[in-house]
Amino acid sequence: MLEPDMLLRADRDTLLAPLAAVCGVVERRHTLPILSHALLAADGENLTLTASDLEIQVESRRAIRAEQAFRLCVPARKLLDILRALPAGCGLQLKRQGGQLLLLAAGSRFQLQTLPAEDFPLLTPDGAASAAIELNPAELKHKLDQVLYAMAGGDIRPYLNALLLQLDAGELKLIASDGVRLAIQRYPLAGAHAERKLLLPRKAALALHKLLGEQTAPLQLSLGEKQLHCQLGDTQLRAKLVDARAPDYLRLLPDHHDCELTLPRQALLEAVQRVAVLAHAKFRQLELAIRPGQLALRCHNAELEEAEETLPLDWQGAPLQASFNLGYLQDVLQSQQAEQLRFGLGQGQRGMLITNPDDPHFQYLAMPMRG
Repeated sequence: MLEPDMLLRADRDTLLAPLAAVCGVVERRHTLPILSHALLAADGENLTLTASDLEIQVESRRAIRAEQAFRLCVPARKLLDILRALPAGCGLQLKRQGGQLLLLAAGSRFQLQTLPAEDFPLLTPDGAASAAIELNPAELKHKLDQVLYAMAGGDIRPYLNALLLQLDAGELKLIASDGVRLAIQRYPLAGAHAERKLLLPRKAALALHKLLGEQTAPLQLSLGEKQLHCQLGDTQLRAKLVDARAPDYLRLLPDHHDCELTLPRQALLEAVQRVAVLAHAKFRQLELAIRPGQLALRCHNAELEEAEETLPLDWQGAPLQASFNLGYLQDVLQSQQAEQLRFGLGQGQRGMLITNPDDPHFQYLAMPMRG
């Protein structure tokens, strides 16, 4: 039997962090076995880990001195589970023996089957990418927290299963919609930029959001014709854009309301959560009845059970009644942190516009339920 070749020595935590960063795009089940693997590539001074699902590619690099240059593909989630199970801070050794990777650490020995590195499908960079836009990762993550929940998950319209990045002069708009609701956040930019609209696939948007929570270095965002490239310190994400045309979402925002209310966010959220106990399991309908001095929230179910909560209002206008998806209201109330939120409503089938007095960049529109 051949003696195993020493590849590198490192501590468990140094290898765990980059592997965890790339594993989010690894498919648990895929027709191509190589896509359940991560590419490990060492040049002697740095170790680079790469994962891809053919549409999204995440690469993370760490300064880890290797015994020799190497490239190989290892089962990504198996290796991640092994590293998580090992004691924190323990030293480990990676060795290659034929077509297998040996991992030795803390008295444990693991033997993993590898695949050839040349079979790994790396995305070709988009040569038409624009100059990078620098963003604060913490601020961008905060804004994504307030819009990503509004994306569709499996709609036949591809532009709804995506996050719209709309570059307009001095700001970047982050827009998500599932066709019934719409969430908008605006990120002011330092300089002016050419107008662009790009649709980032849902999975790529969620992967970017996860990476932002683990990075403090500025985000460099490059917009290409067919790809989006994000550089976050030693980690980069490259994603193919959705080949579709998004609607002009801003035209959907109402310019006036029959009723404008300012409500305490936490009290409203708690009231909604209480009446939700008796909501219809399928339709999840929440009825709002606005009367002079009072807002009533009602839910009922197929068993003819009903729950009602009332909140005091500083409103003396005409009564108004509308029904909305219960989850749509809960999502926006949970995503915001302001003490007060503003609500604009109209008669008939006009939507409910929610804004935050503390954040002029945020808007949320939910269309009413019929019947």
